[in-house]
Formats: sequence, structure tokens, C-alpha cells
Amino acid sequence: MLAGLGERDQGLTSAAGIGIPEESPVAPQTVLLAIDGRTVEAPAGASILEAALAAGIYIPHLCHHPDLPPEGTCRLCVVEIEGTERPVASCETEVAAGMVVRTQSEEIDRRRRLAMELLLVAHPPECGSCEKYLNCELQSLKQYLGVEELSIPRRVKLLPVDDSNPLFVFDPNKCVLCDRCVRACWVLRGARVLHYRRRGGEFYIYTDGDVPLAQAGCRFCGACAEVCPTGAIRDKAGIFAGAERRAVLVPCKGTCPAEIDVPRYVRLIKQGDYPAAAAVIREKAPFPGVLGYVCDHPCEANCRRGAINEPIAIRELKRLAAEHDDGSVWKERAIPKDSTGKRVAVVGAGPAGLTAAYHLCLHGHQVTVFEALPEPGGMLRYGIPDYRLPRAVLTREVAEVLAAGVTLKTATPVESVEELLTAGYDGVVVAVGAQEGQRLRLPGASAAGVFTGVDFLRQVNSGVKVGVADSVVVIGGGNVAFDCARMARRLGATQVWVACLECREEMPAAPEEIEEGEAEGVVILPSLVPSRLQADKGRVAGVELLEVAAFCFDEEGRAEVETVEGSGRLIPAGTVIFATGQRPAWPEGFGLEVTERGLAVADPRSQATSREGVFAAGDAVTGTASVIKAIASGKKAAAALDRYLGGSGRLDRRLGPAAEADPCFGPALGFAELRRIEGRLDKGTGVGEAARCLQCDSRLQIKAVEFWGDY
Repeated sequence: MLAGLGERDQGLTSAAGIGIPEESPVAPQTVLLAIDGRTVEAPAGASILEAALAAGIYIPHLCHHPDLPPEGTCRLCVVEIEGTERPVASCETEVAAGMVVRTQSEEIDRRRRLAMELLLVAHPPECGSCEKYLNCELQSLKQYLGVEELSIPRRVKLLPVDDSNPLFVFDPNKCVLCDRCVRACWVLRGARVLHYRRRGGEFYIYTDGDVPLAQAGCRFCGACAEVCPTGAIRDKAGIFAGAERRAVLVPCKGTCPAEIDVPRYVRLIKQGDYPAAAAVIREKAPFPGVLGYVCDHPCEANCRRGAINEPIAIRELKRLAAEHDDGSVWKERAIPKDSTGKRVAVVGAGPAGLTAAYHLCLHGHQVTVFEALPEPGGMLRYGIPDYRLPRAVLTREVAEVLAAGVTLKTATPVESVEELLTAGYDGVVVAVGAQEGQRLRLPGASAAGVFTGVDFLRQVNSGVKVGVADSVVVIGGGNVAFDCARMARRLGATQVWVACLECREEMPAAPEEIEEGEAEGVVILPSLVPSRLQADKGRVAGVELLEVAAFCFDEEGRAEVETVEGSGRLIPAGTVIFATGQRPAWPEGFGLEVTERGLAVADPRSQATSREGVFAAGDAVTGTASVIKAIASGKKAAAALDRYLGGSGRLDRRLGPAAEADPCFGPALGFAELRRIEGRLDKGTGVGEAARCLQCDSRLQIKAVEFWGDY
């Protein structure tokens, strides 16, 4: 580590004068030199610039980057060395024992100003409209050196701006030929894609032959954009608007509600290490197999690879890792801490409740889960059909939660939180889910043959023999609606319609659910709303639907619908299923404040409820949401309760290996053309799919450049 030694003395001009002994006792790995009168210790082989910056002495520079080899092209970093005839580039000059360096003088200032003018002579003069405004190294240096007017005539490049590539924009008019992008591409990444090019009398940076990045073998890692000081190579406009930078650059992790480290486990799959990959997933979520089947994978919708051709099959890779996990990596590290002596009750054994219980147990609390239904799993077991989520996968992962030391009491409903607190529990997590389906208030909605989606699926998944008519209408456009429709087909219905408010393009169901439903014969009726149910002798016989002209939802989530007059049509149906929403089923006197929609009132940051010591999680707070959101919510509630009980609230622990990205990727012609491997992956195809990853997190390894105001 570099460090400034001794007191500053502007009058010192020689090594002897600043107290550097002729035979320094400093170890040979370091040398002592003087910079502006200060004694500085620096590693042997370091440059003067590196030594000065580490000691807090600023020397202006532009072509230098801490992760790249020196180039010395900008000439802004010139310094004077006692005993040399002329100033030298400090980024290219190694420190030497007894060296005396001066960073400020009239001659140095003259040379730096001239170098700055040469950088600015063909650069666009207007800064205010630039995307890099106030974050531009060139602008900062211009202010530092006080260069406002140029003594040499300006020229205009007028080179075309190229925004045709995925992810990045190339604007050669802003390029100052500092060479940082080329060095990043060739030396740091080993991709060898960027070259110096010439058009007319102007040089610029692009691919050999000016072919698109994809054809040149670009890895789209973003290193060139990361090191560019002027925005000549930059991310496409708007991606950072209102978002945290790390989340934007690694969107698979940034958009995952549980913040699973996707790039890390994908790298481990590429290496064929499936147990290690599963361990990484388990750092954030105890249900990797479940998520591998039913996660709504927002990571894939935001995957940067999707801008090139198709996103990585992240969910399928997660399933593959879980399928080939033998527990050899994570189990030895997932050992509960010493007992805290605190007792915790969790109400509800769905994904949120079991996640909270698991993490609290690992942190030394004695945890008991109370479940009203006969089996654990919540909507995973009673709401999702087994053709989407095999019961063996769910059973195995619930067993791992219990193996950590969690006590489970099924068929044990909790009537109030007070009974738990009175029984001696020090804290409670309420994760009862949204188990009560909602029917629209329509004429005929109480007729025989009418179900809510939740009740219909619960009966089927519980093994109850449910009869359906030949013709079935499902009201709703989400995943639950398609689960009901596809299950009705499996139960023998010959005609199944799904009618929803939304147009086809805006249906909330996952695209694969819609496609698979249609493949099984489900007919979609978009932009329709039911006005009444027709009944015959007390049994439903059909649904009247009206065309939707427009609709919106109010603050409470209620639909306000404008229909087309005279557009009514009757769909004959002997079974009607309302998949139009769910809410928690609170026992009378449960003891928590709830909203008009029946959701638990909880602090959005701590998830604390109206009752001290009681925290809420999952669908009981948010309404019907995804499995991964329920898992994230359960962990958040567990962290808050741990803090309430005197713990740190830091629940994360490293279960898998670091597996950082290798910064040097190497040449990769054809990388951009690799297509997504569709369908079920195996060990061989899984490695191939993982190899398509851009390793976006490698960009975060590149050191940030500090501006002169930081010194």
C-alpha cells in the first residue's frame, strides 16, 4: 500500500534534503521518493502517477486507467524529475529510490494546457446537452486546468453516430483517442474487437472493417463503455434513469425480488458444478427447485442478452442446478447458530412463511410453523397444479427446511396472534397467504357449478373428485385463470374459454402459460367482461359477456370498466370459474389491522404490523403475487424480527464459492449468434446455455476513476 511519509516542505529540492537515507532500511519491495516535498513510499515498479495518487497527490490524467497498462498518449500527467532535461509522462515512468518529483511548475502548466487544447480541438464544445454532463472526465479536467478558450483553431469531425448495435452507442465525434477502450478490449478482456480506424483525415475507434459488433466477435461485456472517459462509447440512453447503477448493469440480479446472484450460479453451471450453483441460489432462497419450475423469472425479461437475440434461460438453469444438487456444498455451511433462547411462531407454511422460518432457525431462534391445512406448501401445494410443479420437488425442499430445525404443526389454525404471544412466543411472522377467492358481484354468481379459482384448484390438488361440465368459462387473465382452464381440460371439459378484461397483448398471465393453454385447446376471449350468469333450475348455464371499450383500476384495485353498448353475447357453460382475485381469510378477532382489500397493514420497510412483535409477509400483505416475491418478503420479515429480538438482521451467509468472472474472456467469434436452447435442459445443453451469458457483473470489477475533487 502506498502512503505519504514525513511532513510537507516546499523548500526541499533533493533526496538528502528530505531525509531519504542513502541506504534506506525500507524493504526492497518498496522505494522512497519525494513528490512535491513529501516523502512517499511506493511499491517497486509502480509509476510516479500511481504513487502520487495513492498518496493523495493529484496529477491530472486522462489516458491512464487503474486497470489498464499505461499508454502516455494524453500528456496531461507530465511531471519534472530532478536531474532530467524535460518533463516526462508520470504514468509511464517508474518510481526510483531517491527520486525527486515536482508536479507543478510554469513549464508543466504550459505543457498540460497545450495537451488539453489538443484534446479539445475536435471535441464538441457544448457540454450541457451531453449524456456525460457532470460525469465526464474530460469536462472535469477542462475545469481543473482552467482551459476555456483555445489558442488553436477548432475543427469539426462530422463522423456518423452509430446506434445500430445492441446495448451501446458509438459516437466518434466525442472520442479523444485516449486508447482506453482499445486496451480494455485487447488487454483486459482479450476480445480484440476494437481497432483504430481512419475515415478521411480523422481517426476513430471501431471494429475491423467497420462490421457490426456481433459480427466482430464482441462479448458485449461493456468494458469499453465503462472505461471511456467522454461518452464516445456509452450505454444506450435512458437505461440508468431513476435506477441504481448496479441493478441496471446486472439486471438479472437487480430485478430478482430475492436478489439471487444469477451471474455467479450461471458461471458455476458453465463449469459443470451444479451443487455449487444450487448453493448460490440457496443463499437467498430455500426453494431452488420450486423456483426452477414456477418462478415468473423477471430476470429473463430484463436480461441484457435479450437485446442481442434471446435472454438466457435462467429459470431452466435454476431447475437444472437444483435437480443435480447433492447438498455437498451448502449443507455443511447451513448450520444453525447457537440458540438465542427466543421462541418464534410463524403462521402459514407457504413460501413466505417457510422462508422466514428457515432463516430465523438458522440464526438460532426456536421456530414453530402453524399451518391450517393438512400439508405444508400453501399455494405451492394447493394452488399450483402438479403438472406445473411436481409434488416430489416441493416435498423434498420443504423437508430441507424442517431438517434445519423448524417445527411444523399442520391442521392447526391460529385464531389470533394474542394466543401465540400469551403462549410465550417472543415474536410472530404472519404469512397466511391469500387463500380466499373472490367472485364478481353478478346476477347468478351463486348458482351451482360456479367456483372461485382458489377453491377449484384447492379441491383438485387435495384429491377431491371435482366434476366439470363439457363447457367451462374461466373469468380472468392471470396465471390462476390458465391453471384453472388447463385443469378443466384435464378433468374432461371439451370446450374451455378464458374471458378477460385485457386485450391479448396485455394479459397478465405468463406468455408460456398462454401458449401452453392454447396448445391444449383453451380459447381466449380478450377484452370482455361478464355482466351476468345465466342459470337454469339453480345451476349455471352460461355467461353473458360485454365488449370492453376501456378500463382502469382505482386505488383499491377495483376495476372501473366502460363497455360497448349492445355488445352482449352469451357463452353456454355448465361450469364457471372466477379467477378474479384473492384475499386473506382472517379469523374473526385475529388481532391485526387490515386494509379495505383485507390485506395486513404493515410497514413497507420493516413489515411490522399494528401489533408489537408481529410481522407480516407474502400475499397477506401484498395481495396475490409471485412465488419469488413471497420468498423475498418472508426473508425481509425474518430479518426485521431478528432485529426485534436483538439480532443483527443480517441473514445472508455465503453457501457457495465466490466464482468471480474471469476478466479476460478471449476472442469469441460467433458468440453473439449463439441461440437460446429451448425446452428442458440436461447437463450437456445446460453448459451450452450458460455459456451464452454476457457476464455483466464483470463490469462491476472495473475500478472507478476518481476525479480531481476526490483528492
